[in-house]
Amino acid sequence: MNIEDYRDLCLSLGNDVEEKMPFQKFRSGEGVLVFYVSGHMFSFFDCNDFSVISLKCQPERIEDLKAQYDSIGNPYNESPRHWIGVNPAAAPDDLLQALTRNSYEIVKAKYMKVKK
Repeated sequence: MNIEDYRDLCLSLGNDVEEKMPFQKFRSGEGVLVFYVSGHMFSFFDCNDFSVISLKCQPERIEDLKAQYDSIGNPYNESPRHWIGVNPAAAPDDLLQALTRNSYEIVKAKYMKVKK
């Protein structure tokens, strides 16, 4: 999946999705595009190096996903206990779509409870 298609995917998940580039004041983060739901990150990647997309994931699924798919590894700059890294060039589109939706749902469910 290319970067434009992936951006469209993230924005299509709901009217509550926001995109920002919050790390521009840091040289290593100036190209990082982050997608948020309920004010919290669910996906991010470096626009200058679209080789890893970091996504939230259930901790109990992470090792199985890594064992099953070569395109799944550690996230960029996040805890590997709650996040995975996906290579968008190597991952099947349907897998990347499912993992992105899963990440969105994890974050949305967690923070919707907090707002109630």
